[in-house]
Amino acid sequence: MDARKILLVIFDGLGDRPLTELGHKTPLEATPKPNLDWFASNGVNGLVDPIAPGVAAGSDTSHLALFGYDPKEVYTGRGPFEAAGVGIDMEPGDIAFRGNFASVDEDLKLTDRRAGRIREGTEELAKALDGLKLGRIKANVREGTEHRVAVVLRGRGLSPKVTDTDPHEIGETIQESKPLESAARVTAKAVNAFTQQSYKILKAHPVNRARVAKGEPPANAIVLRGAGIFPDLVPITERFHLTAAGIAGVALIRGMFRTFGMDVIDVRGATGGLDTDMIAKADAAMDALRTHDLVVLHVKAPDLCGHDGKASEKIRVIERMDAMMGHLKAMLSTEVVVALTADHSTPVALKDHSGDPVPLTIFGEGVRVDDVLNFDERSMAHGALGRLRGTDVMNVLLNASNRMEKYGA
Repeated sequence: MDARKILLVIFDGLGDRPLTELGHKTPLEATPKPNLDWFASNGVNGLVDPIAPGVAAGSDTSHLALFGYDPKEVYTGRGPFEAAGVGIDMEPGDIAFRGNFASVDEDLKLTDRRAGRIREGTEELAKALDGLKLGRIKANVREGTEHRVAVVLRGRGLSPKVTDTDPHEIGETIQESKPLESAARVTAKAVNAFTQQSYKILKAHPVNRARVAKGEPPANAIVLRGAGIFPDLVPITERFHLTAAGIAGVALIRGMFRTFGMDVIDVRGATGGLDTDMIAKADAAMDALRTHDLVVLHVKAPDLCGHDGKASEKIRVIERMDAMMGHLKAMLSTEVVVALTADHSTPVALKDHSGDPVPLTIFGEGVRVDDVLNFDERSMAHGALGRLRGTDVMNVLLNASNRMEKYGA
């Protein structure tokens, strides 16, 4: 029995809900997408609840599930994945946070959670804060994709059991971090000191003075959330006995790939934004399949459109995704099993994640092709795979690629 290669394509936040402005269709249903439909009509299809039916999954917990890890058992917070994605090597006792460069007024009230989705100057801003002393605690700071930033606190007596400082709402004041247990008092104190000291440094930084002069929102504060310790995970290379590589532009997903034990492939033009070069990522994925058993190609763009509430932009992104799949289709061989899915739904109407299931298509030699003709949310409800949970996906892929292990004698 010949084992096949696996190409898993994850379209971040792709799932959606019907919109009145689209004639009560979802963006997937409203978009001409001949290549995505070709994979659906020549594959086996279904729906996936990343965590469980009705549960709105985070990007971190959903990816854990898609790679066969039970988030309820192994999830320690998003911060450690952000840290891994930007190259911070965590040590025992470190506490990591994910954060945003944000814009605030003199009273530390949010005026923009993403500082205008700042894309330039974040490296200089992060360097100005890296190594900041907070009493006996030291802060390690690295810029992420666009407005994102990772912060790791290092020192004795730290605990991840603290509340976030991110209020999530414009007009609200940056929250004071509070300990959720007595052992976390040192951490909360350090976090609050970081909020105050980073504001003083950032508001006077040349990058922000230049932004204000140009009428752009300054990145003069950092809001933190997702405190966690580095998770104890068995690499998928050991669990599934295969070699694996991942391609992504956004730091969180790159960090998760590293944490899972996968090789992370750098691709010129893979930005993690709407301007990402999908064709270059597809070419890199095909190259990686020559040397790896499993290759994961992550596309962030549809999630950004969902969060911004822009249906027309999500449609344009789906058109580009379809062109990418057409490019891939022309290069595939019978030795590769292709899976297309999403990590969660980000409906345009909600501007946030929802608990709606996402499409799943598996294409390859020997799959039991069903009657589904279109790659969209409602068509997939009629697929032969039925409705799976995220933790089922990797088992289904291992089976389709002849890499499954017998359960029992």
